[in-house]
Amino acid sequence: MVDDPKLVSEEQMERWALEFNSWDVCDQCCMRLFRKTPYAYQKVEEWSKRDEEFVKRAAFTLIATLAVYDKKADDEKFEELFPIITRESGDERNFVKKAVNWALRQIGKRNLSLNRKAIAVAGKIDQLDSRSAKWIAKDAIRELESDKVLERLRKKQNS
Repeated sequence: MVDDPKLVSEEQMERWALEFNSWDVCDQCCMRLFRKTPYAYQKVEEWSKRDEEFVKRAAFTLIATLAVYDKKADDEKFEELFPIITRESGDERNFVKKAVNWALRQIGKRNLSLNRKAIAVAGKIDQLDSRSAKWIAKDAIRELESDKVLERLRKKQNS
């Protein structure tokens, strides 16, 4: 969109992430560029621990988009991200909360196995003493247990 992922450096990603000031710029940059860099998974780990609202959002936007577009990644790659999602589910900031939820839902829509695991993670998140965590859990469970999602995953598995 605005750069070649092969030419993006880790330093550039850091500079740009610090300049995010809206959810749409953050999401588009992560979806269209950052997910295609060799640093994407590394930045998920690093940025998920950061305090800056849109830097933290970027971590979870990357998880959501990698869950959709990284077709070669095995289930374990995404299972390793569940503790990060759980850890940050208590963040009450709206833009972070929604991205954490998005990340959990997208992992759960990859296949039936990850769907079951994401629902179990959502159940654990629901037990946390946090309004944000409870919203994330209930919203994720509602979608991941929906007939529409389960039917699509069953068709995908049987094809």
